[in-house]
Amino acid sequence: MPLVRIDLLKGRDDAQVRAVADAVHTAVVDVLGIPPRDRFQIVTEHEAGRVVALDAGLGFDRGDGVVMIQIFTQAGRPTEVKQKLYAAIAASLATVGVAGEDVFIGYVENTAADWSFGFGRAQYVEGDLGIPGTAA
Repeated sequence: MPLVRIDLLKGRDDAQVRAVADAVHTAVVDVLGIPPRDRFQIVTEHEAGRVVALDAGLGFDRGDGVVMIQIFTQAGRPTEVKQKLYAAIAASLATVGVAGEDVFIGYVENTAADWSFGFGRAQYVEGDLGIPGTAA
């Protein structure tokens, strides 16, 4: 169950914002194998100049279509799965008009004890939910 934060510059209409969110979710579902309704996303739009995303020395420029994504999820997935996820997100976003150089992804891992889905309870720890990636 990842929590996905998506930060964009203002200027897209509601349908375009939803298309970006849907594209990211599709890639997460396809690569991580989570159920489609296991969707937790926060989309935030920012004024021009409030998102700074340079090239980290890689020699390319980003445009106004930058999409910055933070994926918070449980630890344990191998590097190859993460790389596949990054590629899938970029490919999925390309179908809705986001250029590859405008896709920035940060992947943050945590543990089962770091989640509460409601009522102030730790459902993974208490056994109400199976921990992703473990044998059931």
